[in-house]
Amino acid sequence: MSSVVPLPFRAEHVGSFLRPDYLLQARAAFASGGIDAAQLRQVEDRAIAEVIGMQRDVGLKVITDGEFRRTYFHVDFLRQLGGVVSEEPRTITRDDGSLELAPPVIKVMDKVRHVKNIQLADFVYLQQQTQALGSALVPKVTLPSPTMLHFRGGRAGISQQAYPQLEPEFYEDVAKAYGAELQSLADAGCRYVQMDDTNLAYLCDEKMREAARSRGDAPNELPYRYADFINRVVAYKPQGMTLGIHLCRGNFRSTYAAAGNYEPVAEALLAKMELDAFFLEYDDERSGDFRPLRFLPKGKHVVLGLITSKFGQMESKDAIKRRIDEAARYAPLEQLSLSPQCGFSSTVHGNNIAFDEQRRKLALVVDIANEVWGDA
Repeated sequence: MSSVVPLPFRAEHVGSFLRPDYLLQARAAFASGGIDAAQLRQVEDRAIAEVIGMQRDVGLKVITDGEFRRTYFHVDFLRQLGGVVSEEPRTITRDDGSLELAPPVIKVMDKVRHVKNIQLADFVYLQQQTQALGSALVPKVTLPSPTMLHFRGGRAGISQQAYPQLEPEFYEDVAKAYGAELQSLADAGCRYVQMDDTNLAYLCDEKMREAARSRGDAPNELPYRYADFINRVVAYKPQGMTLGIHLCRGNFRSTYAAAGNYEPVAEALLAKMELDAFFLEYDDERSGDFRPLRFLPKGKHVVLGLITSKFGQMESKDAIKRRIDEAARYAPLEQLSLSPQCGFSSTVHGNNIAFDEQRRKLALVVDIANEVWGDA
């Protein structure tokens, strides 16, 4: 069965993988001044080559660099945009003793602009390594969603001097910066990019919606504003590039930060955003039912995150197939794919899962996709 669009594949993944110990040790050595940036990059290159081979070996056709050059899925990229500053994220301890990643302080202090090609060198290495293993493999680049520059701080996190009004100057400047980054990647041969977004998923959670109200935002209106924001980026998307978005409710060390059915954002997300693909978490009851998929238009694609990346216990193949059948009641089966619900290591710390369990989860995705659609 052929896909509605060339990408995504039937067997997908969100992008980040557990870092090997030797890479973590190299990062610590770099932080303490024991090795320089060039030496660290050599270690990263080795680890990325290995994780590319792992993805190929389990049968995946979509390949990422595991986000091995990042500490956090979002901060490392955003702070390299002109006009953006960020403090390091910090961890806090919940009442039950578990850890939570506190929101990083990301502020827009000046006009947002694209001052350099941020992911280009990383993509070139990924592409070279991927091509060496076979032409059927497609390298995918992951970027944080542009909404990350607004949601956490709201109006207060964006300079009044640089942007007396957010609309349209702020949103358009950010879109142009993202457009320039996408173009630099496209010029190098990239045709698949995924943006990672926590904010739309957080707007499904009443606690997060109340926090948005306290910042002066209307939670029912915000998803539509973000849809317009994302569509400004899509307007700059290079021809021939597939652009998707992944919604996450938090994934730091196997924890989560939000819960709630997709219904509050479903129409704005699926019907209004002019994206090619939507990666949605559906690994447990926190995500609600599949009814929001009814908003999916023809020509768009949903990747069902039915396999958890948080814990090592393996899912039942038959149970996952039944859930795919259930989802297909609301969106055509040919417009669906399968993946883990999130990456295995959204931050350098990694989830509470073993390397072998990570590999078996990916192999399970491929096996089920082959059985359901015939070609992963």
